[in-house]
Amino acid sequence: MNGSSSVPSASQTIQIKTEPVVDAWSKEDCLTLLERIQSLLPDGDAMKYKTTESHFDWEKVCFGDFTGDINCRKKCLSSLSTGKMVRKFRTMTELIVDVIEFVKNPYKGKKLKTHPDFPKKPLTPYFRFFMEKRAKYAKIHPEMSNLDLTKILSKKYKELPDKKKQKYITEFQREKESFEKNMARFKEDHPELIEERKKSDLPEKPKTPQQLWYNHEKKTYMKLHPDVSQKELKEALRRQWSQLSDKKRLKWISKALELQKDYAGSMKVYQEAHPDAEEHVKSVLTKAERQLKDKFDGRPTKPPPNGYSLYCAELMVNMKDVPSTERMVLCSKQWKVMTQKEKDMFQKRCEQVSLVHNVYVTPGLSLIAFLQERCREAELEHWVHAGLTAKEKRGGKKRTKIPETPKTAEEMWQQSVIGDYLAKYRSDRKKAQSAMESAWKAMEKKEKIPWIKKAADDQKRYEKELLESRIPQSGAGQRKPKFEGEPKKPPVSGYQMFSQELLTNGELNHFSLKERMVEIGKRWHKLSQSHKDKYKKLVEELQIEYKAELEAWVKSLSPQERAVYKEFSTTVSCTLSNMFLTSHSTLIQDSTSYTVPQTFFDIFIHLLFYQVS
Repeated sequence: MNGSSSVPSASQTIQIKTEPVVDAWSKEDCLTLLERIQSLLPDGDAMKYKTTESHFDWEKVCFGDFTGDINCRKKCLSSLSTGKMVRKFRTMTELIVDVIEFVKNPYKGKKLKTHPDFPKKPLTPYFRFFMEKRAKYAKIHPEMSNLDLTKILSKKYKELPDKKKQKYITEFQREKESFEKNMARFKEDHPELIEERKKSDLPEKPKTPQQLWYNHEKKTYMKLHPDVSQKELKEALRRQWSQLSDKKRLKWISKALELQKDYAGSMKVYQEAHPDAEEHVKSVLTKAERQLKDKFDGRPTKPPPNGYSLYCAELMVNMKDVPSTERMVLCSKQWKVMTQKEKDMFQKRCEQVSLVHNVYVTPGLSLIAFLQERCREAELEHWVHAGLTAKEKRGGKKRTKIPETPKTAEEMWQQSVIGDYLAKYRSDRKKAQSAMESAWKAMEKKEKIPWIKKAADDQKRYEKELLESRIPQSGAGQRKPKFEGEPKKPPVSGYQMFSQELLTNGELNHFSLKERMVEIGKRWHKLSQSHKDKYKKLVEELQIEYKAELEAWVKSLSPQERAVYKEFSTTVSCTLSNMFLTSHSTLIQDSTSYTVPQTFFDIFIHLLFYQVS
C-alpha cells in the first residue's frame, strides 16, 4: 500500500497547468503514454489511484527514448496537467479517461481570463455607487460588518432618485461600449485562445411548465421594473407562479407535455443517426403537476398505501384552518388514541380500494368504456322497443332526494353559537358573522378538535347517502330466467380471457380470492405487448362467433320468450353496470374519501368473470 514518496496522498489533487511544458513530450507522446497505461490496467479496477500506481510495473509502459520509472512515471504524476483539478480519490481507470480527454481538448477558459491583454469588464451602476460610498459609511459605522454595510448601501441605491442614478448608468454604458470594442480587438489578436463552441444537432431538452411561464412573463415584468436585479426578478416570478390558479397552470403543463412529445420524436431520429448516444429522459412535470393533470383528465387517484394514510386523508379535509405543519401531528395523535378495531376497519377499507386499483385501474380503463357503451345501446333498444318517447321517459323517472351538503368544522361551531352572537350584536348578522370568524381563527387547536371530528362524521354521512341515492333499486334483486340453448358469452377483453385462464387452471388456488386478483393484475402488467395482442385477437374472433350464434338463437325463440329475454337483459345489464360505474365514480372522483360499498367487490367480480348479462 506504500507508494513512492513522489505520490501525493489520496486526499490531494493534481493542479493542472495551462502553460506549455518545456520538455521532450509532445501531444502525440502524451496520448501514447496514456493509452499504454490504460491497456495495462486490470479489467475490474476497483482500487484507489494511489494503490494501483504504487504496484504498477512502469517498465512495461516505456516506449521510444522514454524509460519506465524515470520518464513515464514522472510524466504521469507531474507533467500531465489539465486546467482543472483532477481528483485522485478515484480509480486509475477513471482518472486516465479524464486526462486523455483533456490532452485532446485542453481547457482554455482560465488562460483566457488571466491573459494580460484581456479587457476588464465595467462595473455595474450599483457597484459604482457601492465603491464610491462604502468607505464613507464604513467610517461612520465602524461597528458594522461588510454584510450590514452592503444591505444599507443596497437600500440607499434603491431609494436614489432617477436623476442621480442616471450618473452611474451613463458611466457604465460608456465603459461597456469601450469594453465591447476592446473585446472584439482581443479576439482578433488572439484567435487561438478563443474556444469556438461546437454546434451539436442534439435536440434541445424540453422546458418545465414553470420555465415556459417564466420566459413568457419575464419580458413583461422587466418592462414594468427596468431596474430589477436577476435575483429579485426570479423571486418575484417564483411567488407569482406559486399563486397561479390550477386552470392557468394547466395551460403551461399541457404546453410542456407537447414539447416533451416533440423532443421524444426528435430524440428518436437523433438516436437512429447516433446509435451510441444515451437518452436521459426526464419528466418535465413535478409530482404535484402530474397529479393536477391526472385530476383534470379524470384519471383515478392512487389509493393510500395503508389505513393510517386513509385516515389522515379523510381527517385533513376538515383541517383547512390548521397550519399544514401541524396537521400531521394532530392526525398522529388522533390515530394513537383509536382502538385497534377502528384501525383495522380503516386498514380493511384501504385494502379493498387497493385491490380494485391493482386489478382494474392498472391493466387499463377499457372496461368502463365498454360498460358505458353497452348500457347506452341496450337502453336505447329498450326504449324503442317499449315505444316510449324521450318526454315520457323523463316524466316517468323517479326523483331521488339529494343528500344535505356536509358542513365544515367552522360552520358547525358557528351554528352552535350563532344565537349568543346575534344577541350580543343586537341581531346584526353581518357583525355577528365577522366576530365568529375572528373568534374561530383565534381559537386554540385543542378547542377545534371536537368540531373537526364532527365534521368528519358529517362528511362520511354525506358520502353514504350520496352513494345510496345513486344506486338504482329496481331490477337488482331479480334473477335471470334460464333459456335453453342460449350461447355462452365469451370474454370481452384480452385481460378478462387471461384472468379466466389463470382462475380455471388451478395455478392460483393457493392464494385467497383477493390475492388472486392482485396476482393476475401483476402478471398481466408484465406481459409483452405481443402477448396481449394475441389475447385481444382471440377475443375479437370469439365475439364475432358469439354474435352470430346469439342472433340465430334469438330468432329461434317465440315472440313471448324473445320479449322477456330482451326486457330482462336490458334491465339487469344497465342496473349492474350503473352500480359498478357509480361505485367506481364515487371512489375516483372524491379525492378526500376512498369509501367502498360492501357490494362493490362482488359486483366487480360478477361482471368481470361470470358475465351476467
